Amino acid sequence: MKIVKYICRGAAVMCMCSNGKNRNLEHSSASGLFIWCRQKWKNLRGNCMEDKRLSHGRFATDVKWLGTPICEMRKMPDCSGTLPALRSSSNHSVTIRTDLLKSGDVPRPYPTHHKDAWDDKHVKMPCSEQNLFPVENEDGSKNVSSRWDLIQMALSRKFDNSLDVKDAILKYNAGYAKKWDFTTLNYLCTEDLNDVETQHLLQSLLPEMADLALRLHTVCTQPIPLLKQKMNHSITMSQEQIACLLANAFFCTFPRRSNKQKPEYSNFPEINFKKLFEGSSHKKAEKLKTLFCYFRKVTEKKPTGLVTFQRQCLQNFPEWERSTKKLTRLHITCEGTIEDNGRGMLQVDFANKFVGGGVTRSGLVQEEIRFLINPELIVSRLFTEALDHNECLIITGTEQYSIYEGYADTYRWVGSCNDQIPRDAWQRHNTEIVAIDALPFRRYLDQFCPNNLKREMNKAFCGFVRPGTDPRNLSAVATGNWGCGAFGGDAKLKSLLQMMAAAEAGRDVVYFTFGDQELMTEIHDMHKFLSEKEQTVGKRIAFVTQCRLSPSTVQLCSSRLLV
Repeated sequence: MKIVKYICRGAAVMCMCSNGKNRNLEHSSASGLFIWCRQKWKNLRGNCMEDKRLSHGRFATDVKWLGTPICEMRKMPDCSGTLPALRSSSNHSVTIRTDLLKSGDVPRPYPTHHKDAWDDKHVKMPCSEQNLFPVENEDGSKNVSSRWDLIQMALSRKFDNSLDVKDAILKYNAGYAKKWDFTTLNYLCTEDLNDVETQHLLQSLLPEMADLALRLHTVCTQPIPLLKQKMNHSITMSQEQIACLLANAFFCTFPRRSNKQKPEYSNFPEINFKKLFEGSSHKKAEKLKTLFCYFRKVTEKKPTGLVTFQRQCLQNFPEWERSTKKLTRLHITCEGTIEDNGRGMLQVDFANKFVGGGVTRSGLVQEEIRFLINPELIVSRLFTEALDHNECLIITGTEQYSIYEGYADTYRWVGSCNDQIPRDAWQRHNTEIVAIDALPFRRYLDQFCPNNLKREMNKAFCGFVRPGTDPRNLSAVATGNWGCGAFGGDAKLKSLLQMMAAAEAGRDVVYFTFGDQELMTEIHDMHKFLSEKEQTVGKRIAFVTQCRLSPSTVQLCSSRLLV
């Protein structure tokens, strides 16, 4: 029988067989940390085990949070410093008139007239004069025609049923007529929605979305830069501009983005919504309802705020073994969610390296759900290249438009959300989300290799640190079981790595275990143990990165420790 032994509340692990032999001997660093934690835990065991037995029932039934009260954690805007004046620079593209920016007013696009850029540094826009397609004449000769003219003609028609929507999209995507499938859209219109809802969708909402998409050349007048790897660059645009871009994504108008075989955008996420329409999927129908809620709100009333997308690429990381930082404060709870209870904090998106993951496909876990209820996040897929190991994406100012319930297969759109989070001086909601992608692990013990541990700490640190900002102006990190689930991460290990990265960045941690009370208690105990012993980040990671035990030593020590 296989025995999985968690020591120090999951900070280290060793998988053993019933005969006491190590299943994976090359993971000597994990074994060394196991041995150290086991020894330290035994020293305290006599003092704490009786208390544990008395209090375990109370933790399991009554206590929903542990650690520092959440009200004592730093939050935006209270902890934020003064923002500088908003202006464009070499590393910050601003697509609106900053001199006319005023609370409650729809920002004016900048420049006044559309400026085109059809190159490898900017998004190729549907309304570009260079967006052409070949046309064969009656005499057999060929020439090129404007694809935007065709888009305008196709989206100006009436939609009497879902097949009309399909026909319109395929008018300017004729090459995919035999490949693209609109089964989910048809299911939504014919079986899921009632007659009144279907009529409103086809005769009111979709035409308004088409009108929004066709205003692209007057709303998005400035070329949008691609946020490529190794770049430190920000884009600030209006919520109206984002809505216009997402309407175009819905109608699949972005050129060069539907064929992943071509190298031009092969390292970028999908942006056209074609995959949302295909297959017979209840999950995708719920996704479409969530997105239609967003489009209904932005077409009924133009949004008035701004959103900033910042790609952060770090070249220098802490020397973890030499770190003298101690763990910061922890609030851990088995109730609530990052988006609801982590308001005003840096909220972690458990990201795919292609930001948004499967949001335009069938994915419906933490990242995809966040992108659905805050759909302005989806536009980042238009211009953000896959994240490298030393990069993250920071998004400030998105609005929550929907309320949901369930998770994955049980996800269901519930209704609209009236986001009351206050705005900052740049007219952005005080909602800061950071996309950091964890490594996927096929073999459980791989995550304990020194290189992988450092990579995960560096990635979390990249997401948490703000170079040049006083840590006193940084909010707490609202996070949870990052990189667990399908990626195979160990929740206790990942919590420790995030706490160490947050300590180095100068942030407190608010941790959500999503209903797991036992995990809440275990992580809290680990944090309390390390804090009371004043253990530094450097001491903890040194056992992982410097330990080099031989296989025979590992077997011997492991056998004795299990007695």
